[in-house]
Amino acid sequence: MTMNLSTEVRMIKGVGPQRAELLAQRGIHTLEDLLGYLPFRYEDRIHFSRVKDIQPNGVYTIRARVMSGQAVRTMRGRDAIYHLLVQDEAGGLLPVKFFHGGYLEGRLKPGQLLILHGKAEIDKLRPARLEMINPQIEVLSNEELDSTEVGRIVPIYEAIGTFGSRQIRRAMYAAVQLIDQRMPDVLPEALRARLGFPTRGEALIHTHFPEPGESLDALNTFRSPAQQRLIFEEFFLYQLSLALDRKASRKENAIAFRLREDAIREALKRILPFKPTAAQKRVLAEIAADLEKPAPMNRLLQGDVGSGKTIIALQAAVIAIENGAQAALMAPTEILAVQHFLSARRILAKAGYRVEMLISGLKSAEKSAALDRIRSGEAQLVIGTHALIEDNVAFARLGFVAIDEQHRFGVLQRKRLMDKAAALGHAPHVLVLTATPIPRTLSLTLYGDLDVSVLDELPPGRTPIVTRMTTQQHLPGVWEFLRREVAAGHQAYVVYPVIEESKLELKAAMEEFERLSREVFPKLKLGLLHGRLSSDEKEEVMQRFRKNEAQILVATTVVEVGVDVPNATVMVIEHAERFGLSQLHQLRGRIGRGARKSHCILVAPFRMTDEARARLETMVRTSNGFEIAETDLLLRGPGEFFGTRQAGNLGFHIANPLRDKELLELARREAFALAADSAQQDAMQRLLRLLPSEWQRRYHLARIG
Repeated sequence: MTMNLSTEVRMIKGVGPQRAELLAQRGIHTLEDLLGYLPFRYEDRIHFSRVKDIQPNGVYTIRARVMSGQAVRTMRGRDAIYHLLVQDEAGGLLPVKFFHGGYLEGRLKPGQLLILHGKAEIDKLRPARLEMINPQIEVLSNEELDSTEVGRIVPIYEAIGTFGSRQIRRAMYAAVQLIDQRMPDVLPEALRARLGFPTRGEALIHTHFPEPGESLDALNTFRSPAQQRLIFEEFFLYQLSLALDRKASRKENAIAFRLREDAIREALKRILPFKPTAAQKRVLAEIAADLEKPAPMNRLLQGDVGSGKTIIALQAAVIAIENGAQAALMAPTEILAVQHFLSARRILAKAGYRVEMLISGLKSAEKSAALDRIRSGEAQLVIGTHALIEDNVAFARLGFVAIDEQHRFGVLQRKRLMDKAAALGHAPHVLVLTATPIPRTLSLTLYGDLDVSVLDELPPGRTPIVTRMTTQQHLPGVWEFLRREVAAGHQAYVVYPVIEESKLELKAAMEEFERLSREVFPKLKLGLLHGRLSSDEKEEVMQRFRKNEAQILVATTVVEVGVDVPNATVMVIEHAERFGLSQLHQLRGRIGRGARKSHCILVAPFRMTDEARARLETMVRTSNGFEIAETDLLLRGPGEFFGTRQAGNLGFHIANPLRDKELLELARREAFALAADSAQQDAMQRLLRLLPSEWQRRYHLARIG
């Protein structure tokens, strides 16, 4: 059969119509899609371990026959532990235990040949012997021990529904036979040869079915030559899309703002509520240099909690306003939008600037009037949520856009706000703000098309926050500490991970608000803030807290960003083990915003997972946002780092920005060099023509080819 990457997956031996439906749910429709479904680990089935050679805590692959099996029901009756005894070819006996293993009853029969892969552990009831608990198993047919199962390094795939690893392996073996090693290569030949990478066909074949001499360690750490080639390819194509995006954006027209007039300099000084730090001066100079150019600024401003990102954005907005343009600031939540609006109005109104707020919670008449002021240009700075990108929002002359906490928006949402300026015949200058410090590896991946500025200095007068960890048993002492802080005129937050009582047995904000008000702090005034309140209700609660009419605010993570009450000096986070590191860091950032010493108390159970304990110990050890971000990335991996999935998923099949950061840096250099080299444009066009349509969609290259 002639190779055709567009061949429907159902036509491949071992797939068929029913399995093709399962694959389609994972976005696998063609031969090319199937080849992109790569093994997540490999087993050495050339040299199986013998039972007599295994050691405690080692991970082994063993070929053995079933001697006996029995499911033993637990006292609750629903669960069963399946006890299996197997024997290898050398006569070694190994007990195997499967928790919740009732499904195996009747499926495993004496004499069947199995492959078991798992960790050897000491049997707690009989310390003199070893056992395996919940290993991965495959049943082999005596008559059909083909080359995909034994006598080789075997790829292990994540099952897709009822389409198990063994069946996927056989279908993949058939798919690999269709590959021509001379298939068109998406990497330019000169680049591939210079870097010493195998061809694409060779890389796919050897990633799915490695040669017997391959290093198992290299394969399982994704360091084999074939895997490295595919990792580089994914990074290269993605970085090329970013390079071409940047190149195209720099050809667009933007308003070149005047900055050097005395009036503009005076305007910037007039709105500053404090003496700027050296970092703020440096970052504003970087932004100002961009704003003077006729090409649009696309800049990411990273700054830890409290570093002064908002005042930088307001200064950039004033530059736009002084040049006769409008500015917009989009925030991910109404609470944050309201906070920005109040801050901007306080800072800018005294200088005569007109600030408008646009959120979905406005009454109909208020919203209509706001839209009229935005359309006429009367509103000079517009602050809002997703409401800013609705179809009925039109600007008179939008020249500058700031987007706060960009990771909470999708790529398309950012573009829709930019299109509001494009409708007026020019591209806006764009400043993306984030208080989530982003390690360089992720910054290059998520925001590789943006220039980066970093605010790495806190304003003077901020005192370090003391963070400590405690357990539920010590809560009475925590509540007594809160009483003393309130008696001294300060305020506090108490944060819970859920709104109402849940099956997870987590304390819930609503129930705890009632209990704390009634039993713990009956003489104090408490407020309750959570995501189900209406916009007006949220604002009413926050106003009471800002005015110290509520001394303790019981809340969910709705206070994670945007809440700024300098008088709040204590943050108690219950079930802190349930929060991610970046979330904990954002929550802690709600205090320490004044000159008074502040305290963050993390309440967690005595027993918790090692990962949860590592998170909390990191919070106690450091308040450096970048160190916390690096630790978070190591603990959770890049896919979970932000807590919310980006619209426009990067879709890497094998590449991992954390694990493969050297290849990411190399791919970025090569991609940006190719995009910039006019002599290489023919090579780039050939590359783009070779990309199948799915790849063009994934890497956003279709419009360029």
